[in-house]
Amino acid sequence: MALLEVSHLTVEFRRPDGYLRAADDISFDLERGDRLAIVGESGSGKSVTCLSLMGLIKPPGRVVSGQVLFEGEDLRRASEARLRKIRGARLAMIFQDPLSSLNPTIPVGRQIAAVMQWHGVAASRADAERRAERLMGDVGIADPARRARQYPFEFSGGMAQRAMIAMAIACEPAVLIADEPTSALDVTVQAQVLDVIVSLCERLGMALMLVTHDLGVVASTCTRVVVMYAGNLLEAGPTRQVLKQAVHPYTGALLAAVPQVGDLVSALEPIPGEIPSLVNLPKDCHFHPRCPLATARCRAEQPPLTARGAGHLAACWER
Repeated sequence: MALLEVSHLTVEFRRPDGYLRAADDISFDLERGDRLAIVGESGSGKSVTCLSLMGLIKPPGRVVSGQVLFEGEDLRRASEARLRKIRGARLAMIFQDPLSSLNPTIPVGRQIAAVMQWHGVAASRADAERRAERLMGDVGIADPARRARQYPFEFSGGMAQRAMIAMAIACEPAVLIADEPTSALDVTVQAQVLDVIVSLCERLGMALMLVTHDLGVVASTCTRVVVMYAGNLLEAGPTRQVLKQAVHPYTGALLAAVPQVGDLVSALEPIPGEIPSLVNLPKDCHFHPRCPLATARCRAEQPPLTARGAGHLAACWER
């Protein structure tokens, strides 16, 4: 049994003009110690999928159907009290904007310590605060004893994100979800933060789900990749195989848009058009208006995911 099994997950948001289907029939799994990337443009449904796993979709959003099995337990059937025990302890998440995720009125070290106290992994408040300082040092925060007493406004973006990583791993969860953890950071800091996340996952034996739009990061960080577009899963498989032998035209277009060392900016190939509105989408291939291979069948019928190799799946009629 996989550590995490997601089966046919569908998430909708009610709007005055109809229902926005942000994730449609999404299925994947995560093994212990695995590193899975979820890739796609903004609006493809990556973050919504992760929030669904955490039980954090609130009205007007709702999980319409599907199953989320974590360590054999169906999280969709779990009570809110049960989910609060799992979140942070066994299933933890790092959000995009670290400064908006930290309480501005409480010292950073105390916030990290509070997670351990809540989940009962520290013997006392003093023990939790000592462990919080140690964790801050583990994620590369210099002078952690002093920094633990400071407030979030005294932290840079990169330092705040490191504090959020410390908070997420405080209880040594089985799965760490990182939702574009470097998107709010300077380029010079991004690689450092990713290195911290990957090294911690290796050292603690955590499985990683990394949400990103950067295929360069995927190639250097993750063992498997899932490609999403307009709420649909279009391709999935081992990272090396998907990036070297991409089947779906959208995956190929994403790869063509990645700058290479020595390339001129003019050599990049942007994807024409934009993601369609997700309100009341027809049952077609949602990528067909932007796809050079699209046929009448693509405009009329949504292709299913089919096997294209060992563990490699893709949803395309023309390939």
